[in-house]
Amino acid sequence: MKDLLHVTDLTTGDLTRLLDLANGFQDDPRSASHLLAHRIVPMYFAKPSTRTRLSTAAAVTRLGGTPIAIGPDELQLRRGETIADTARVMGSYAAAIVIRTYADADVTDLAAAAPIPVVNALTDGHHPLQAIADLLTVQEHFGQLRGHRIAYVGDGGNVARSLMEAAALAGMDIAVATPPGYEPPDEAVAFTAAEVDRNGGGFLLTTDPVEAVKGASVVYTDVWLSMGDPEEDQARRRKALTPYRVDENLMALARDDAVFMHCLPAHRGQEVTPGVIDGGRSLAFRQAANRLPATQAVLYALLTDRLNGRP
Repeated sequence: MKDLLHVTDLTTGDLTRLLDLANGFQDDPRSASHLLAHRIVPMYFAKPSTRTRLSTAAAVTRLGGTPIAIGPDELQLRRGETIADTARVMGSYAAAIVIRTYADADVTDLAAAAPIPVVNALTDGHHPLQAIADLLTVQEHFGQLRGHRIAYVGDGGNVARSLMEAAALAGMDIAVATPPGYEPPDEAVAFTAAEVDRNGGGFLLTTDPVEAVKGASVVYTDVWLSMGDPEEDQARRRKALTPYRVDENLMALARDDAVFMHCLPAHRGQEVTPGVIDGGRSLAFRQAANRLPATQAVLYALLTDRLNGRP
């Protein structure tokens, strides 16, 4: 396994290995500080970023390397150079490439041409680094993943998709509540259902947030308006998603020890109330912190060939 483009690239064993590595990097952040000595990792960001950009830079630095952040105006792509040519050139200088962009096809093309690992740091369809950090946070809080139900409420986009796929690999119970027309893609539903059958747990796809949250250990949501949403769609999305706001009444339906999670940035008063995200049950900022060891684990695993059954 050269690249991490989607959660579905992973096996259950891979995910367990990444979580173990991330736990190790939490305990000893500099345990592999010579891995990237005198090497660079370009970080290409076509979209704005706070957590991904900073956590990736910190992860590369902790592995001994030099992160280099690059935007669309700093490469020759807009002057007609192909993604494949760009990938080949980067591969002759760098140890790995981290990319946040819009189209999944661009990441796939980059990885196909690059001779070095490529990590998807968010596309319109997927957010694998976030999902790994999310499960790391749940495991850290509850001590284990199996036996816990994670309920996602809101738009079934990239965050929901990667989260449900990762939870299925981990053998968790997953409930996803979305408005009609905002469901996760069919292929993500099929993958999740198959992995739940293989690994245990359960899977519920519903339009009812109450049904999803009842008995959940984790209640999770994301922003209503994503980067790049057309202005004319915003009023429609707000209307559809308002019944899916996570407030104190919805949280009360979950387990007494349930926690709230959000990948951030958050819009208080839209997808979540201030009392929930800023309250004592919120792990949102722990999630953000865990992006660092999760990203460090992914880079380490890819660069040392530790995935797909390798020791």
